[in-house]
Amino acid sequence: MIHHLHGKFTEKNPAFVVVECQGVGYFVHISLQTFGKISTADEGTILTHLQITEDKHTLFGFADEDERRIFRLLISVSGIGCNTARMMLSSLTVPELETSIFHEDVRRLMGIKGIGEKTAQRVILELKDKIKKDKPSGPSVHSGLRIKEEATAALVTLGFTRNAVDRTLDLLIKSTPSIGVEELIRQALKAL
Repeated sequence: MIHHLHGKFTEKNPAFVVVECQGVGYFVHISLQTFGKISTADEGTILTHLQITEDKHTLFGFADEDERRIFRLLISVSGIGCNTARMMLSSLTVPELETSIFHEDVRRLMGIKGIGEKTAQRVILELKDKIKKDKPSGPSVHSGLRIKEEATAALVTLGFTRNAVDRTLDLLIKSTPSIGVEELIRQALKAL
């Protein structure tokens, strides 16, 4: 199995990257998350997952171990293939996916192209406990989730729509990961 590739990014696209290693170019399928992290780099390391089927070998690449870990968890769910898992990782960040699964947010998972209600419920059912066990930094993730939930509840109570609140909070949390709940609400009120 190919664990990772290190080399020049000779071609980059939101859906794939070609990594040249010792004169060999590897075509690697990536998510938008990974593309965002490597888009300005000319070379680097891509962690990989090799899918082998009867007619082809396909490489999927990831900028970090968290993304590869959640990808592998997703494809362990019946009905979720590699391309669907990649679509999920392109639609939501790893923390957003973990939050959605942990809090059984079927609606948010159904917002991903190709994910219906039964598939979303199956993902939650099969992965909720695995995410708790698998995530080494569980308390910090859950405290971050608590801060976002409190801010969301406050802003929705003030009359803002949940979708607008979710987008705004995600952007604010991404730009300032250690933000407190009060400051998060203040910044969101300015942005909404």
